[in-house]
Amino acid sequence: MTMQDAAAARPAGRPRSEKAEKAIVEATLDLIGEGMGISELSIEAIAARAGVGKTTIYRRWSNKEDLVATALAALKAPVPPLAGESVRDDLVTMIDQMRTESGQVRTRCVMNIAMSESDRYPHLFDKFRKLAIEPRRAAMRAVLERGIANGELLPGLDPELAMAMLSGTIIWYTKWGQVEDDAGLAERIVDQVLSGIAP
Repeated sequence: MTMQDAAAARPAGRPRSEKAEKAIVEATLDLIGEGMGISELSIEAIAARAGVGKTTIYRRWSNKEDLVATALAALKAPVPPLAGESVRDDLVTMIDQMRTESGQVRTRCVMNIAMSESDRYPHLFDKFRKLAIEPRRAAMRAVLERGIANGELLPGLDPELAMAMLSGTIIWYTKWGQVEDDAGLAERIVDQVLSGIAP
């Protein structure tokens, strides 16, 4: 067998690498979801659950905090496709995605456990914000700024405050209400924010 034949016979490394990475992320989320706090979580436990060696993990992440940040970000879906035709419709799409995610028991459980230690791991949660939160904030900010520019929204609107009103409301429902089956919730939130509460 020539060297070229041997190279052709070997499976490509990338799929195996992606499989290992997925196993590591899933193992991390499983352990947190089972009640293991970030403090108790160890690379050894993650490696054992994922069926990989510690070196496989350290080739991808330099420390536990970076791995956990990546795992938590994996729970968040990418920013949904936005039609770009109506500020209202785009906002409803984004808020409804937040509602849908809140209905996933595993996601809610893992995030609650992880967030309970956010003060102890500022680097972890700063990285999580950059990976998972900032892209969503940037997308919503762009929608609001487009609405200001084209006259759909008030010219003096504060985008940051508007984002807090929209996101904060769905987070409030996520934390304290039963939102999984309320398919019209996102529309009601967006319409109420857009119309205001004064007569």
